[in-house]
Amino acid sequence: MKSTLSAFLFGKNANSHLPERVQSAIEKQQYESEKLIGWVQLLLVTIFAILYAISPKTAMSDGIHPVPWALGLYYLFTLKRLALTYRNKLSTWFLTVSVIADIGLLMVLIWSFHIQYMQPASFYLKAPTVLYVFIFIALRSLRFDPRYILIAGGTAAAGWIILTGYVIWSEGGKSMITRDYVTYLTSNSILIGAEIDKIIAILLVTAVLTVAVMRAKRSFIRAVTDEIAARDLSRFVSPEIANRITHAEQQIRPGDGEAVNATVMFTDIEGFSSIAEKLAPKELATMLNEYFTETNALISHFGGVITQFEGDAMLITFNAVTPDTDHALNAVRTALAIQELANRRIYSHGGQLKTRCGINSGEIVLGAVGSESRLTFTVHGDNVNIASRLEALNKEFGTYILATEDTVRACGNHDDIPAWTPRGDVTVRGRENPTKIFSLSPIKVTNHTPAQDTARQTVSRA
Repeated sequence: MKSTLSAFLFGKNANSHLPERVQSAIEKQQYESEKLIGWVQLLLVTIFAILYAISPKTAMSDGIHPVPWALGLYYLFTLKRLALTYRNKLSTWFLTVSVIADIGLLMVLIWSFHIQYMQPASFYLKAPTVLYVFIFIALRSLRFDPRYILIAGGTAAAGWIILTGYVIWSEGGKSMITRDYVTYLTSNSILIGAEIDKIIAILLVTAVLTVAVMRAKRSFIRAVTDEIAARDLSRFVSPEIANRITHAEQQIRPGDGEAVNATVMFTDIEGFSSIAEKLAPKELATMLNEYFTETNALISHFGGVITQFEGDAMLITFNAVTPDTDHALNAVRTALAIQELANRRIYSHGGQLKTRCGINSGEIVLGAVGSESRLTFTVHGDNVNIASRLEALNKEFGTYILATEDTVRACGNHDDIPAWTPRGDVTVRGRENPTKIFSLSPIKVTNHTPAQDTARQTVSRA
């Protein structure tokens, strides 16, 4: 029952155990809010000072000037708090004291009016300055912490009760109390109901803001958590896919997908099993991180998206996740860039990482595959399978880039693309109809340093 009422009033509760990075993000927002609050409060005290400076003072008593002192103290206090905020030294206890001090100094300022203008104490109960109480309470909502709203509202209500009690005491009990609203407005009489109305208004505004901020805080925590989760997701899948998943209009379900005309490329490292056998797990991970970091930069440069990793292999798509009218051409350029990298780069294990590429263009399906509880966002279809088979066929032909006729035709003739070599019709595994394929000789780079040549010869002898 209690949890149901809490959820009704304050919204769905956030996770009680928040990761440290989520807490850090929330604390950062709190500090930024305190800066804004500090500047608004500085603006308010400036407004108070300006209003005091331009207001008539003919009725002031000689030698008694409490308002400038109250404003001066409040101004210095606000500057001190703002400085501590920018230095990230605003502790919880000091913030609590400062919230109470805000309301307290405002009450002192209101109380001083009857002295400043030589009027009975009931005079200050009718001062419009009491409206600033609601501004100070509302300012606390910027921090997304309901505790300080309650402190501000409770202090304001208590302060006004004290001010009302002081009036009754100073005016000799019931002699100034009236029940006539006209008499209340046209004299220094006290209307108890009017003061109770002010206290009730302060408490109700405090309660409403507390509920609103509590609901907003829970939503804010969930939003921060989701944002960090989405940011982390983009490290495990491509940022383009992560963005597509997190910004989907409706929840993605198994089988959801769309048909697109795209180019698919599969890559695989030649002789990876033999290389992995000779390396310790940590050394292997270091080498793969170097390889994937550099190849990913090339793939991104040409507009490709790594849709899936599988060991040392990659499934790369062009025009599937992000629009690309030259998807076939950019896929071929990516494959050539990977070959150029393979020819010149010596990795941490002391050798090169030759990479085989299989490329095919055509209609594929982009979407979610799996069950309700676990999904994979990938591409599938016959044209995807062909690209996968072509990558494996490189081993039989002694090549590093194989592509279908559809890719070659879509790629067209460009000066930066070498001539294609026909390899005939091949019936790839799993298909009945033959596929016409072409190979592309990788660009050979001969400007190796002596150190690279020595390392390569060492690997060859091994």
